[in-house]
Amino acid sequence: MFSKIVVPLDGSTAAECALPLVRALARRFAIAVELLSVIDLREISRDISAAEGLFLDQLVEYDSRHSAEYLGKIAKTFDAVKTTTRCARGSAAETIIETAAADKNCLIVMATHGRSGLNRFLLGSVAEKVLRASVNPLVLVKVTEPIVTDGEAPLTSIVVPLDGSDVAEGVLPTVTEMARALDLEVFLIRAYAIPYGAYSAGEGFYDPVHLEAFLTMLKQETFDYLERKVAELQRKGITKVSYVAKEGLSADEIIKFARETPANLVAMSSHGRSGIKRWVLGSVTETVVRHSGDPVLVLRAAS
Repeated sequence: MFSKIVVPLDGSTAAECALPLVRALARRFAIAVELLSVIDLREISRDISAAEGLFLDQLVEYDSRHSAEYLGKIAKTFDAVKTTTRCARGSAAETIIETAAADKNCLIVMATHGRSGLNRFLLGSVAEKVLRASVNPLVLVKVTEPIVTDGEAPLTSIVVPLDGSDVAEGVLPTVTEMARALDLEVFLIRAYAIPYGAYSAGEGFYDPVHLEAFLTMLKQETFDYLERKVAELQRKGITKVSYVAKEGLSADEIIKFARETPANLVAMSSHGRSGIKRWVLGSVTETVVRHSGDPVLVLRAAS
């Protein structure tokens, strides 16, 4: 499933908040980890004076040594996991994307914000670029207080939003493998609501009788659909699986349920096109990534 994990770090504790989840996944999947630091020359040039620019080569060399030492210290916190380090130069987002793209089964795990050091990533914007452009599976870990960087993250369940589309269901094969390998409980969730356009009848007024019947039909269709998906996963050997149907807006209900479910990972699939700045995320996926307090695994749908 995953061949290795690439972890972008910028020297900040905020970026390091992804490490507990990386340790848990690496150990339980028995896969290697690559710790990556990127020195962005364009970012450095914008932040130094003309006088300091005369010593740019020395600044970059110093930062390269500092980054290598920093990554070496982080690598020692991984027990019984093959861990390598790499300090690269270039655009942070492009370097992260290109590093992982060499292997389609490489998983990127990174924090959603953090800023520190001469080679600062501005991880908020970098994470967004990686999210939109990477062809690889990606886990984004939201920085929360208090920041925890040590040990392993507990992981007991996986929340899978579905909307009935082939795109959303594209995440299920990966979820099935993860649930088996990590002994995770699976929660399938789907929200249903009356479309805004349905609130107006032909004469331009509300029709509560028909709307109530329509809502009942939507609810039943949602339950029937989720029951079929639970049965499919059970036939594949997933015993700890259940579903939740919620009336409301999809993103809101996903975020709310995920927050009520401890030690979970949200797994979603989304539309996309390859290339830097060309990934147009589904609005629900983007909202969940931005506002969920839980780690979110985003898989790109097949073109």
